[in-house]
Amino acid sequence: MLESAGKTDPGCIRKNNEDFFGIRPDIGLYVVADGMGGAQAGETASRLAVETTVDFVAKAPERTAETLKQAFEQAHKKVLSIAASAIHLNGMGTTLVAVLEHADQLLVSSVGDSRVYLLHRGALQVITDDQTWANEMGRKIGLDEERLRSHPMRHVLTMAIGVEAELRINSYHLDLEPGDILLLCSDGLHGTVAPEMIHEILKKDATLDEKCNYLIEAARKAGGPDNITAVLLRKQ
Repeated sequence: MLESAGKTDPGCIRKNNEDFFGIRPDIGLYVVADGMGGAQAGETASRLAVETTVDFVAKAPERTAETLKQAFEQAHKKVLSIAASAIHLNGMGTTLVAVLEHADQLLVSSVGDSRVYLLHRGALQVITDDQTWANEMGRKIGLDEERLRSHPMRHVLTMAIGVEAELRINSYHLDLEPGDILLLCSDGLHGTVAPEMIHEILKKDATLDEKCNYLIEAARKAGGPDNITAVLLRKQ
């Protein structure tokens, strides 16, 4: 059984919010998307991706890793199709990260640089791998973590929903213990707030709603240059 909470905020610079999230405990699905393409295009892409993923999983006869993969593929096709049908939506795309309950495990899939973090026995780790130039190419040429965090291409995606014809999905599975916490978030949070601060907030003696508020507040205090989304799950 998972307890859940979520919050999104436009941040301090942008008027619109191109992030979108879905929390569906009835089907054990939790999703975050960070749209791109500007204003209406980004908002449309993230909403379509989340809604298509939720709809596919809700209607699936079983909920497995393959189900989640197929849901992402459907979301990809949907965003590509809608983008091709309207000039003002051309070039839109979105990140997508999702957690699906399956028996005693949690299944995780991701595209782009929205992340899943796990707080387990007081230690925080990043579960997903960012599909960005800095993460995939920067590491190959030997850039260290400090240089990667400040690299000018750290936000340049190598993969996104609705952008390339071929979709590359990263998949993971987790076994949680009671008290473990998962954080799904857009880069408006993890790209703005230091991991030490995220760790400190997740360890607080507070409700999940309060922790979401603290995370959003931390990103805004750091300048809030991007839209900010946080979804928290706790194993009961």
